[in-house]
Amino acid sequence: MKRILLAVTGGIAAYKAIDLTSKLTQAGYDVRVMLTDHAQEFVTPLAFQAIGRNPVYTNTFIEQNPQEIQHVALGDWADAIIVAPATANTIAKLANGIADDMVTSTLLATETPKFIAPAMNVHMYENKRTQSNLATLSGDGYYFLEPGEGFLACGYVAKGRMEEPIQIVERLKQYFNDLEQNPVPASSRFNGKHALVTAGPTVEELDPVRYLSNRSSGKIGYALAESLAKRGAEVTLVSGPTHLDSPKHVDVVQVQSADEMFEAVKHRFSEQDIVFKAAAVSDYAPVEMLEHKLKKQEGTLSVTFKRTPDILKYLGEHKTSQYLVGFAAETQNVEAYAQKKLNNKNADVIIANNVGDRTIGFSSDDNDYTMYYKNGDAMPLGKHKKVELAEHILNSLETRWQ
Repeated sequence: MKRILLAVTGGIAAYKAIDLTSKLTQAGYDVRVMLTDHAQEFVTPLAFQAIGRNPVYTNTFIEQNPQEIQHVALGDWADAIIVAPATANTIAKLANGIADDMVTSTLLATETPKFIAPAMNVHMYENKRTQSNLATLSGDGYYFLEPGEGFLACGYVAKGRMEEPIQIVERLKQYFNDLEQNPVPASSRFNGKHALVTAGPTVEELDPVRYLSNRSSGKIGYALAESLAKRGAEVTLVSGPTHLDSPKHVDVVQVQSADEMFEAVKHRFSEQDIVFKAAAVSDYAPVEMLEHKLKKQEGTLSVTFKRTPDILKYLGEHKTSQYLVGFAAETQNVEAYAQKKLNNKNADVIIANNVGDRTIGFSSDDNDYTMYYKNGDAMPLGKHKKVELAEHILNSLETRWQ
């Protein structure tokens, strides 16, 4: 029986958490509940105790078992933690490491997988500070349950409704099913290995104010770097400009241009066991970087571009024992182009996706990859959050990387 710790915070959607407790219990989960003080303004501990048939936790300083520290033990007990509803206030606390109540203390003190279901006024949700906090939590590995659109307590009809309990239960089932099919090995092949990951876009300057770049967010590369580190690898992340926080226990090398990324990778390549080329490197750069701003003029403008170094091709030509994983972002004929890249670049794996689908890839938190192996195997990974896809990619390589 899987054990779920449900954290309920102070929003009107707290009433849905009672239904969520019921549905989780009916689905066969062992459910324990934590309530913040603000949550208790909307719902009572007794309601959750009656449905979940377990103690309800409301105060960090009330230790029900003197032989353990309650907020630490609860996090260790759970197989997954769900924050539903997650208010803007709690999201801000979690993003900034504040631990001033039962919920935030428990979440800060655990490495258990965490799901978060935001619920708030649409303007609070879209506020750039809330979005920044959500991005921080995403980088920390939280799984998100997107709020829906509909009638809000404030009277707006907009995005901000907590995901429906039945959908949360289905998402949790999918998570545990995926985990069973692709469990993280207790002893990883990446342990003690040297891994290099490239991530993000490159920036090719035209003049002091203009440049050529692309929409890459760097999210999958950063997720891979963090997951590799968790599996015991010594990880170097060569990153173009992003807005992401540096992964923990990872050596991060910041670069701007394709030339800088090429030099950083080439300099470190010989000492690597495996390389993930996840960066979206500009194929072309202006021949000349102008010293002063290019002024507006009548008529059309022509700029001459040169090819940038083909980093993946160079690595494929110069690898000895290194295992080389490349990425292919395509808008058409995805499989054909991925297979062509696999052969032409002498890679061991190409991970491809269709960036013509605007619901995935680049700035999205989601993607839908297929892994194409050198022996002809193709492994679809399906649509998931990028932090989850990083785990699926590494799980697949655990069994195939020689």
